Amino acid sequence: MNSDQALGTRPDRTAETTVDVRCTGHVRTEIGEHSFEYTFEGSTLREFLDSFLEEHDVGDMLIAETEAEATTTGWAPTDGNPPGAWNKNPEGEQTRAFARVAIDGRFNEHIDGLDTELEDGDRVALMYPFMFCL
Repeated sequence: MNSDQALGTRPDRTAETTVDVRCTGHVRTEIGEHSFEYTFEGSTLREFLDSFLEEHDVGDMLIAETEAEATTTGWAPTDGNPPGAWNKNPEGEQTRAFARVAIDGRFNEHIDGLDTELEDGDRVALMYPFMFCL
């Protein structure tokens, strides 16, 4: 008998988190729903995405594996040093160009990237395309 059994307690388990998922564009078309609850083991955006993308085959629409997949050229010229504070997730933890993941209306790279802590009831938006211009 281990100490947990002797004390009548349960061993630590990974907590579950339930979030409201909102899908737009091609993600919505692929999944077939635009709004639903999703429960996963863990509490981070990374754990959510691991679970969600294992169940729903939309990872190729959202997650960039390389810097090139995350980058696009814009229509406005830049000297490579845009004004303001710009945060970017590390390579392999970025969304594709024109795809975004937001938690309660804030893009994940402006919080803690894939390590952003999620709580029950948070709204996770999976958007692709985020913007489209001809």
